Order: sequence, then C-alpha cells, then structure tokens
Amino acid sequence: MTDLERWRLILGEPASRCTGGLQSDAARRDAALEWLYGRDPELAERGVRKTGGNEDSVLQTVDWLDEVHTLFPRETIERLERDAVERYEITDIVTDPEVLQRIEPNPALLRAVLRTKHLMNPAVLAMARKIVEAVVRQLMEKLKTEVRTAFSGTKSRRPSIHKNSRNFDFRSTIRANLQRYQPEERKLAIEHPKFVSRSQRHLEQWQVVLLVDQSGSMTSSVIHSAVTAACLWGLPGLRTHLVAFDTNVVDLTSDVTDPVELLMKVQLGGGTDIARAVAYGAELVDSPRRSIVAIISDFYEGGSEERLVRTVKGLCEQGTHVLCLAALDDEANPDYDRALGQRLANVGAHVGAMTPGQLAEFVAEKLR
Repeated sequence: MTDLERWRLILGEPASRCTGGLQSDAARRDAALEWLYGRDPELAERGVRKTGGNEDSVLQTVDWLDEVHTLFPRETIERLERDAVERYEITDIVTDPEVLQRIEPNPALLRAVLRTKHLMNPAVLAMARKIVEAVVRQLMEKLKTEVRTAFSGTKSRRPSIHKNSRNFDFRSTIRANLQRYQPEERKLAIEHPKFVSRSQRHLEQWQVVLLVDQSGSMTSSVIHSAVTAACLWGLPGLRTHLVAFDTNVVDLTSDVTDPVELLMKVQLGGGTDIARAVAYGAELVDSPRRSIVAIISDFYEGGSEERLVRTVKGLCEQGTHVLCLAALDDEANPDYDRALGQRLANVGAHVGAMTPGQLAEFVAEKLR
C-alpha cells in the first residue's frame, strides 16, 4: 500500500481529489471502514457527504467481519470490532449465530454479550457463553498470578536454624559483621551469617465484602469484580462475599466459584442505590476490625446520599476498612462523582481507584 493510499483511508472520500482513487484491496478496506465509520453523526455536522446507496452490494455484519479479518492486522480488527459494538451499538455482532462462530473472543465482546444476552434465544446464548468462558479464562489466568504474588508468604524476622541460601538474611548479616570490614581490601569478613524463617505468619480470619454497582456504565467493573472474587475465594484466612446492586441488592456469593455462571446471571442497567447496598454489606460484617468493605461504583447516587455517608461513617467508626473504589475505564482511568467521594473520604473511607491486582495487594497486606 502506498503512502497516498494510507492517507486516503485515514482522511476518507473528500481526500480523493488530492490522493487519487483506490484500487483492489485498498478499495475493499475503504468500503469496510465506510460501512462502520460512515454512520458517525459527526460527519454530517462537519458537512461531509456520505457516498452510499449505489454500491453493487450492501455489506452485512457477517460479510463485514469476514472482510476486516482478511484485510486488516489483528490490532486493527480488535479496534474495529470494539467500535462496532460499543460506539455504534451494532449488537448483531453478538446476537447472530453466524457472527458468533467467526468472532474472536475479547473483553469488548464480553461486555457486549452481557449487555445483550437478554435478547438472545437459547441457541445464540449457548454460543455467546463460549465467548464469556474464553475471556474469563484469560482474565483469571492474569489475575491469579497477581493474587498469588500478593498473598505469597513473606519472610518473618525470626532467626532460623535452617542455614541455606534461600533463608539467607543479607541485611542482618551485614549489620552483624560491619566491624570486620577491611578498608584496604574493600571486603567484609563474615563470621556470623544470619538466616531467617520463611514460614508464613499466622493469618487471622478476615472478611472481604465486595459491593459492585451493576448499572449500565459499570460493565467492566462487574466483570473484574467477579473474577477478583473468584480468585480470592478459598484463600487461607479470608472469607469473601460478592454483592451486586442497582436499585436492588443481589447477593451472588453462592456463585463466586463460577464467574462465568455469575456473569450470565448479572442484569446490567437500571438505577443506582448505593446506600441500600452498603447497608446490606454492613449487616454481613461479623468482626468489624478484621473486615474490608469495598464499594465499586461511579458514586453517582440515585438513592439517599445522606444515608450513604451516615452508613459509611458508622462502618469506619467501628473499625471496618471501607474502600470506595472508583469505576475504571478500559485505560484504567477513574470515573466517579468526586464531590460525593470527598464526603465519604471525610468520614474515614479510603477513596480512589484500584485495579483488581492492587485490591488483592491491599487485602493481603491487611491479612498480614
């Protein structure tokens, strides 16, 4: 492909006067891009005329997918599929059986499945479930590594009688033998090497309550929370609850071990009553000083802000660690009501943003 052809694809039909026309595969790429991005309302606002209606054939979704998988590199295909589903809401990408057989599982398609599964017939839903399983499996593998790292046993500072390289305590050895440093040779003579125990400290039973906003804008957070809860489930010294909410509250703890089944049960959309969910979470707390209540939301409260602040204040005063975790977009940028966030911080909550891995690190640190 020539540089002029690339610029023509980037700038669109109006650039043809300067770049010339397109031939062969370049023309096919242009048709595929026009099928998707030609529906952008901003084109009309800029006075760009669409040249549609006289083509030999109209690209349908299945044909379009076949084209882009043939004509574009993998990274571009993923971007085009994501824009089709999320930007232009072409939902037949996840409701047409022929499309589902061709499509590459990825997080954007998982979000689309969760948003449109209520429209699917049983046969299509069975195919869509395979997309959910594939993406969840990828997320689980990634997060399991992060959780395993966060919860790995730290060295205690107790001396050990087991003298081997794995137990060698470098810092203590240096301190104990500093008086034997030989300046002229720039060497330290070690007479008394020190070793430490690698056993894990005793973990007291802790409780983690994840309260997840399942309103329409929170799809990514629901997915990551389900996978996080599954990874935390069964860890020594930890009891995990997962609760989803909009204006209603649904305890999903019984499904935590199967995040695929859990996500297929989630009903996205509706309003938001964070105060009601936090009140439910407060009732689950058994031992306040060994409990973490994590509220994952954009904090645009549809219920009573006063009740929410009052409940969070009560939890903090009794010694519970309350995390108000902002929703994260696909680039991990926080998106939340900062005014309400500040009010919650003023009564003792930790307000900010954490990736699932960072949340696991926080929980692990408290357990130690």
